[in-house]
Amino acid sequence: MASTTIQISQDLKTELQKRKLSNAETYEEIIWDLLEDTMALSAQTKRDIKQSLDEARRGETVSHEEMVQQLKRRQLRLRR
Repeated sequence: MASTTIQISQDLKTELQKRKLSNAETYEEIIWDLLEDTMALSAQTKRDIKQSLDEARRGETVSHEEMVQQLKRRQLRLRR
């Protein structure tokens, strides 16, 4: 891998250090993780979104309140 030196402010370096998950994590890894959020969605993610939108259009959804009730019922069954 080619190495390049870049200049950053001390404030930015401090922010990057805060984002480290371990001391072994490099600044490059942190920067790639940050860039990943702005990259195009993968083909699989696009298919998943389309599928979810299609399900919502067909009315195959559950309201928040319904989901809470389902979870409470499931929790009661597990306790028995």
